[in-house]
Amino acid sequence: MISISLERYTAGILRRRWLVIALAGALMLALTAGARFIGVTNDYRSLFDADNPQLAAFTAFENIYGATNTALIAVAPGKGTVFTRETLGALEALTQAAWETPYSTRADSLANYNHTWAEEDDLIVEPLVDDAAGLSEEDIRRIEKIALSAPELVGRLVSRDGKVAGLAISFALPDNPDAAVVEITDYLDALLERQRAAHPGTAYYLTGDVPLNRAFADATRDDMETLAPVVFLIIVLAAALLLRSVLGTVAIVAVLGFVINSTVGFAGWLGTVFNPANSGVPIIVMTVAVAHSVHIVSSTLAAMGRGLDRNAAIADAIRVNAWPVFLTSLTTTIGFLSLNASDSPPFRVLGNLVAFGVLCAFVYSLTFLPALLSILPLRARAPRSGKPAFFDRFGGFVVARRKILLVCSALVAVVLVTGISRIELTDNWTRYLSERYQFRQDTDFVIRNLTGMETLEYSLNSGREGGITDPPYLRRVEAFAEWFRTQPEVLHVQAFSDIMKRLNKNMHGDDPAFHRLPDNPELAAQFLLLYELSLPAGRDLNDRIDVAKSATRMTVVMRSLTSQGQRELDARAQAWVRANAPGLAAEASGVSIVFAHLSQRNIESMLTGTIVAMALISLILIFVFRSVRLGLVSLVPNFIPAALAFGVWGYLVGRVGLAGSVMTAIAFGIVVDDTIHFLSKYLKARREGVSAPEAVRSTFRIVGHALWTTTAVLCLGFLVFAASGFEISWSLGILVTITIGFALLADFLLLPPLLMAIDRTKER
Repeated sequence: MISISLERYTAGILRRRWLVIALAGALMLALTAGARFIGVTNDYRSLFDADNPQLAAFTAFENIYGATNTALIAVAPGKGTVFTRETLGALEALTQAAWETPYSTRADSLANYNHTWAEEDDLIVEPLVDDAAGLSEEDIRRIEKIALSAPELVGRLVSRDGKVAGLAISFALPDNPDAAVVEITDYLDALLERQRAAHPGTAYYLTGDVPLNRAFADATRDDMETLAPVVFLIIVLAAALLLRSVLGTVAIVAVLGFVINSTVGFAGWLGTVFNPANSGVPIIVMTVAVAHSVHIVSSTLAAMGRGLDRNAAIADAIRVNAWPVFLTSLTTTIGFLSLNASDSPPFRVLGNLVAFGVLCAFVYSLTFLPALLSILPLRARAPRSGKPAFFDRFGGFVVARRKILLVCSALVAVVLVTGISRIELTDNWTRYLSERYQFRQDTDFVIRNLTGMETLEYSLNSGREGGITDPPYLRRVEAFAEWFRTQPEVLHVQAFSDIMKRLNKNMHGDDPAFHRLPDNPELAAQFLLLYELSLPAGRDLNDRIDVAKSATRMTVVMRSLTSQGQRELDARAQAWVRANAPGLAAEASGVSIVFAHLSQRNIESMLTGTIVAMALISLILIFVFRSVRLGLVSLVPNFIPAALAFGVWGYLVGRVGLAGSVMTAIAFGIVVDDTIHFLSKYLKARREGVSAPEAVRSTFRIVGHALWTTTAVLCLGFLVFAASGFEISWSLGILVTITIGFALLADFLLLPPLLMAIDRTKER
């Protein structure tokens, strides 16, 4: 009944081919019109849900102490230290110019550091560097001594060896920060070019989360503008070489064009905003969608090679492939829809759009493609005479060596899977971009020579309004800061207690013996008030103290740690607080820790999504093959490839983050396609009374070339992601490529021996 309906459907498509092509074209153009509404964001916050608990805590922290949008410029003289008239003059000029940066709220460097000293009963607050060109050698040595002994500066705005200085610029960005980020970074790039021209012996390096946002935008644009055409070209060349038909390749390219335009246009109608994590949607859709077309075109050409006319060959190809194409579309869609379990919105967007693209590929492959093939003057090569085709010989090899292939496959799988134990599931946002981006080069220099880029931010609560000058509170803050300074992962700690110790010394005639916390709360409050009244405009303590003076901010700068290392350090800090200062601090906040928790949350959420997807696909296969036994057997070549890929990754790389958390869901939906095509042909042969070995040979003869073709195209398409400058994209691309490669080996070398072994047991 289904066969008769399918024949009528195909006959209707071929009879009204021009109408079908026109309707498909109209649908494609209507969807494509939405492409103009697509947006691109450079905001790293787009990687997080609005209700992400770590992001919500970070937002609350910023509401108290101000936004932490920053840029850091490292100043490094060619030789010697920064404590020379020329370098200090360059830093002084750069600091003054930084105040003019669009959206800037303050600029901090050792040049304008609030140096304090006492003159009788007066507290003097002045910039550490004033008119660098007129400094004497004695003045420079004094500045060097003060700078390298100030805990607020060393390891943050000046390196411990004095060879690199830093300038930190803070910004208040508008609600839509994308344009502001571009304006800021363009200004800073132009400023640094002028600085390099004026001081050719000094190098400048730009990093921070604002430049990171700009680098994200550049990476997104590069992937969308560069990688997509490369994948398209690879697919065209691969299809032409493997199909050996120019017009067959033209038909595939036409379908791909329809699918990509429809998907991208649909994304625009939805108001999608792309970022580096999901900018590869067109590439993935293009790569995944080509499989349906390859199977249908390949089958059509093969049927014509057997002597059928064009329309009869097309009808035969639809009859043979319609059900497998439907099943593979369904399973691939389920795999990508499982990304909706992700804790990161871009991956949900990626999953939904690719699922829509797979739907478009299914529709166009069974409507537009057969109609197009019927009007193209296709010609099939005559079948080779004499020597059997490659997959005839390969099928015979698999049948003859089935026992040894089964044993060797099991041994190889065991060896490779052990590599999974070497994998560390973690992320580091400073390494999200490759070294070809100037941002990554500058960030690496800053981390090596000046300060770390990952920070833990704490709001230390005194328990009452005005309580930050209470001696017991100050002692707890000091103890917490000193504990952090003893941790090997920490480079610098900026705490309010350091300011109070310096003020206490200043107000006691700069006597070093009084470089300690004040014992009298009223006196401490007076010191703080006097200090705040003496600070210049824009250099206040609003970013370190809350309005009610009930809490202060402590910033911990870490070495370059993995996300797991950051979470562990914060966990140790929380244990210290519970034991020594209950109620002083909650969990750490800040950009770094938000990213650190994202990878963990995403892994946990995707584990659930992947299990659900696998369960659904398993049930579908059991229902389709009408056999629990075959349904379960079919899962072996689908589960094993991902495990093997992670094992190889463990041996070669050893670290995987967000990409690893979504790879299994993506790959499983794709690799099951080949298994479905192989099993459907095998079962058809078995139901016709063919023996298991002969059914395997027949299956290789029918679909071997098509499976090899689609796998080659998929691998080449995903491998292009290796050229991406965004770590999540290139690691995802390589992992999926390895998985698809292993999946083909499993379908060719493991599944047939399993089927023959099981069928032999059943016959007994």
